[in-house]
Amino acid sequence: MRSKSIQTMHRSIKKGILSGFDGIKPSSCLIALLGSVILAFGMYNIHSISNVTEGGVLGLTLLLEYWFHISPAVSGFCLNAICYIFGWKLLGKKFVIYSIVSTIGFSGAYGIFEQFEPIYPAIANMPFLAAIVGAIFVGVSAGMCVRVGGAPSGDDALAMSISKLTHLNIQWVYLLSDLIVLLMSLSYIPVRRIVYSLLTVILSGQIIGLMQKIRRPHFKKESPGTHS
Repeated sequence: MRSKSIQTMHRSIKKGILSGFDGIKPSSCLIALLGSVILAFGMYNIHSISNVTEGGVLGLTLLLEYWFHISPAVSGFCLNAICYIFGWKLLGKKFVIYSIVSTIGFSGAYGIFEQFEPIYPAIANMPFLAAIVGAIFVGVSAGMCVRVGGAPSGDDALAMSISKLTHLNIQWVYLLSDLIVLLMSLSYIPVRRIVYSLLTVILSGQIIGLMQKIRRPHFKKESPGTHS
């Protein structure tokens, strides 16, 4: 009797775990993973060496560090956690799972890229080029993750949540939230540096919005006896 009850309990636990993954598509997980790897590649090879940054959570952590001496390691964790919790309540379990895949993919890929020298270090002296190329990497990669319902960072989670609440196009939500942070950052960052970051913010947000509008192709099955 005892062994049967243990087996029943094990089956119930297994069933509960499997039910938590209902509706999760392996193809969407792969897209989220690929997007996060592309994002890590762009952040390491462009943003980290060019001093052209994004707005959102990243910019806010730097602001808090400058004015209140709060480490980005602490503020970044807290802000991202708040954004993910907010997103989970509005977007559900699929969002959580795809976001976990995206986050793990980003961290793992960034750790690997750090083992090598940047591919084109000279871009550090070309802020305009860095802003354009960086925006493409961020826009395409984050757009891939957001398209399947995940978020590689707290910024994306917050944008998705606000977009759902307000029914605004996601690119405008990105732009508004980033502009607020960049305007606040003018309190300690020179205007010239902010201009390049603003260019990246505008372009990446628009690219993410365009990624959401691309329709997936649908293929019709040929009926038996149909010939081309």
